[in-house]
Amino acid sequence: MFAVLKTGGKQYRVKSGDLLRVEKLAADAGEKVQFNEILMVGGDDLVVGAPLVEDAGVQAEVVDQIKGDKLIHYVKRRRKHSSQRKKGHRQQLTLLRVTDILAKGAGKSGVKAAIGAGSVSGAAVAAAAPKAEKKAAAPKAAAKAEAPAAAGDDLTAITGVGPAAAKKLADAGITTFAQLAAVDVETFDAVKVKPEWVEQAKTLA
Repeated sequence: MFAVLKTGGKQYRVKSGDLLRVEKLAADAGEKVQFNEILMVGGDDLVVGAPLVEDAGVQAEVVDQIKGDKLIHYVKRRRKHSSQRKKGHRQQLTLLRVTDILAKGAGKSGVKAAIGAGSVSGAAVAAAAPKAEKKAAAPKAAAKAEAPAAAGDDLTAITGVGPAAAKKLADAGITTFAQLAAVDVETFDAVKVKPEWVEQAKTLA
């Protein structure tokens, strides 16, 4: 019995007992993993997926985390003596031994799904993002709740009080209509308050 599985953007034809090198998986040596993207299962009956074979799987044991052969990448531009670059790369791989091919029942096997190491990090970031947003939203919500109390009344609603005068009153500690209504025009010298402001503030308060 054989199967064609897909992982790391590549397809592999495998049978039980095969040693397989695939793109690095998020698993340790000795762990058992299951590939669920099965394109074809062959045996007594050939089943071709559309695109995947439903409820089929390939189980394998992780033998080791290894690196592939070193590849040399060399770039040189013609007639550009200073433009040349050489670097090497060794792809991280996972060495597996195929243990079982399941034509049915893979969904209930309980074996850990084979997930690429890059996919795990991306999932972790995606999972952490909503938590970070919630934490960031909490201080904003608290700030919004405190804003009305800290801002006080809109003193510019009083005729003759513009933004500049409202700022001066706020610097002097006058932020509400009630506070302005209690001001003694004769003795209050922090800001020049007009008597009509006090009268309007009493009405608005």
